[in-house]
Amino acid sequence: MADPLAPVDFDRPSNARVYDALMGGRDHYAADRAVLNQILELAPGAQTMAQEVRHWLVRAVRMLTGRLGIDQFLDLGSGFPTVENTHQVVQRVKPEAHVVYVDHDPVVQAHGRALLAENDYTHMAGADLLDPERTLAHPEVTAHLDLTRPLGLILCAVVHHIPDFAVAQAVVKAYVDALAPGSFLVLLHQYNPADGSEAASVASALEARFAATGLDTVYRTREEITSLFGGLELLPPGVTHPHLWWPDGPRLAPLSAVNFATLAGVARVP
Repeated sequence: MADPLAPVDFDRPSNARVYDALMGGRDHYAADRAVLNQILELAPGAQTMAQEVRHWLVRAVRMLTGRLGIDQFLDLGSGFPTVENTHQVVQRVKPEAHVVYVDHDPVVQAHGRALLAENDYTHMAGADLLDPERTLAHPEVTAHLDLTRPLGLILCAVVHHIPDFAVAQAVVKAYVDALAPGSFLVLLHQYNPADGSEAASVASALEARFAATGLDTVYRTREEITSLFGGLELLPPGVTHPHLWWPDGPRLAPLSAVNFATLAGVARVP
């Protein structure tokens, strides 16, 4: 049975729709575009950076599927299915691999179900990732993923939207604790180097601009972000900027300060 969809407030931006706007998508409204314009005022390279995040996720998922044999993925706070999304990358290597997307945004849920209706191995669950117990018990999750087997858990650009760091740590740990040995955590988080650099200035400005707006983004320290992988075995090159995580070749676009305000990593559950 499909989850009941909450009413959509077209005048209130959402993180998923703002990210869609950053990616150059079409599934957003005027309120979301207004937020995008504010972001670009402070970080003109933000749209290029959003593409970098997507490219990093593609590389990470491709490695897990093609080299490490993972054939099931849980993508939390997934946002809108877009070009080269998780299921496309995974199923190009393993056509029968299962992918379950989770998002609480009603527009994301409706769009995702419509787009994925003819894909028997990809599913959309309407759930709040802040409630790991209920999310993991969601019918779409229990029907299509086997938590007794290795799984790829994706938390890409979502944990930094949890303002309380203790809550963020507890949420990540709850999901990781539910995974079988040999599973992997794929995590990307906004970062503030706090070193007086241009990247630190951009991170501080963006965090201040959206504080207490419902679009809060916390730019945490390297130590805090690395602690989210606590007890896991980080794959080389460890926790680093997305563009440095196994790049595909020479850069085609110049780096800007915002490229250095994000850290990412992939780690194995022992």
